[in-house]
Amino acid sequence: MELLQSAGSGSTRLHRDVGFWGMTAFSLGSIIGSGWLLGALTAASVAGAASLISWILAAFMLALLALVHAELGGAYFVAGGTARFPHFAFGSLTGFTGGWMSWLQAVPVAPIETEASLSYLAHISWVHSHVHILHTNGTLTGSGLILGTVFMVVFTIINLVGVRFLSNTNSIAVAWKTAIPLLTVVVLLTTTFHSSNFKAGGGFAPFGAHGIFAALPAGVVFALEGFEGAIQMAGEARKPRDIPRAVLTATGIGTVIYLLLEVAFIGALAPHNLLHGWASPVGAGDFGPFATLATVAGAGWLAATLYIDAVVSPAGAGLTYISESARLTYAMGKQRDLPTRLARTSLRGIPVTSVILAFVIGELCFLPFPSWQSLVGLITSANAIMYGFAPPSLHALRRRDPDRNRPYKIPWLRVTCPAAFVSANLIVYWSGWSADWKIAVALAVGYVLFTITRARIPAAERRPLSWRGSSWIWPWLGGLLIIDKLGQYGGTDLIPFWWDIVVVILFSIVVYIIAIHVALPSEKVASLIQEDEDEMALQSVPAQSSGPAMGGAPTTT
Repeated sequence: MELLQSAGSGSTRLHRDVGFWGMTAFSLGSIIGSGWLLGALTAASVAGAASLISWILAAFMLALLALVHAELGGAYFVAGGTARFPHFAFGSLTGFTGGWMSWLQAVPVAPIETEASLSYLAHISWVHSHVHILHTNGTLTGSGLILGTVFMVVFTIINLVGVRFLSNTNSIAVAWKTAIPLLTVVVLLTTTFHSSNFKAGGGFAPFGAHGIFAALPAGVVFALEGFEGAIQMAGEARKPRDIPRAVLTATGIGTVIYLLLEVAFIGALAPHNLLHGWASPVGAGDFGPFATLATVAGAGWLAATLYIDAVVSPAGAGLTYISESARLTYAMGKQRDLPTRLARTSLRGIPVTSVILAFVIGELCFLPFPSWQSLVGLITSANAIMYGFAPPSLHALRRRDPDRNRPYKIPWLRVTCPAAFVSANLIVYWSGWSADWKIAVALAVGYVLFTITRARIPAAERRPLSWRGSSWIWPWLGGLLIIDKLGQYGGTDLIPFWWDIVVVILFSIVVYIIAIHVALPSEKVASLIQEDEDEMALQSVPAQSSGPAMGGAPTTT
């Protein structure tokens, strides 16, 4: 009955029921998923012991992007923020492009986390003898697809019950997900640690700088990303100041955990496995590296715990990404970039149609991309592009909306924002041509849907596309694709190594400068923000309404 009522209502209001720890759990729950179970092995296979540098580099780059999102999330506390920030700063077409890239990276994560869970389950002896889940190449069998669907159904049901129940469920899962990696680090460091491994298999950096950079999209960035969980769910936050606090807290905790895990992983490897390099440091075809290491170390109880965690950690991340995917399509529906039905909410304040859409598309992701690793590069690239919209949006909004109350302000805006934009573009470049051309095709599909949606809206009601405001994204995304094709990561190698990085940095700075200068004028920015005042006018924090656009009465879009 509730679904029927929501379908017929025009409500687009979410319920603000989540506090600081709940918001932190959304971000941290997105960060700690299958990445900690599989990311250390993947990174070490690509970069050797120098994968530690890969994790440090990725942590620094993502920290810059997290700082940018923290300010934006506190100042503009709306659902699906990564779609809304570029919309406010550059107009409808740029907002849709940012939102579509956000959705592209979010919607496959629930199925990819499910696949990670099933990869571990397949190695439990009882499960292996009774259910054939994986093919020898790690892809899902028919039985695996059925089990994956069961996971997705459970995620969807929890999301439909209500945001408070979702937050409580996720918080419990995150507490477990944080404790188990730390326990694993302690056990491996104290029971089996070979310092010689950091020089084995060809030395500390057997694949050189190229391997260090290649490891980033191979699982390192995928593992560390996810801080934007609180940003996407900000429409249900009780207080705007909780959003930047949640983003920064989750980023710090996640970074420390992953660095410790990589140190423990490398040190726990059997030295004889590295005599001939890093191609198979744990064992060929092993999808449960930490559980294997725990067994070898004589900690069978930890191995059993890890198999349980292999269900909880990825499943918890899958749960949150169903939520984030739904809030992104909710945001694009509210902006009328996609059908407005996606922005309708149930009596519990849940965007039902958007949640169901996330489930359906997630199911489809099992088919063309059936293995964990095949999805990681695509998600990493799409995620970096999504992050790339934030730095110029923040800089533009600081200029066009200077009186906005900002619970958190990043230091050295003129340095931090361009550096964050460069970081996002480098991650896109390192993701490689094979991933990025597919993202370009997916973006083209998005524009077709956007065009169809606009055609169904009466001409008098259509929002301006703001062509000038979007003029920077075409040279940006097109230029990155060309550099990819000519570069060192799946391209033609025409641009020499190291020079390719210089080209990306200089190109990024030029695009960034252009973006700041073509942003919408202040009055237009104020108008677009005003349309969302009903979402940002919090009764619990009346003192926060010092900005010029915050002072008006709430309106209904």
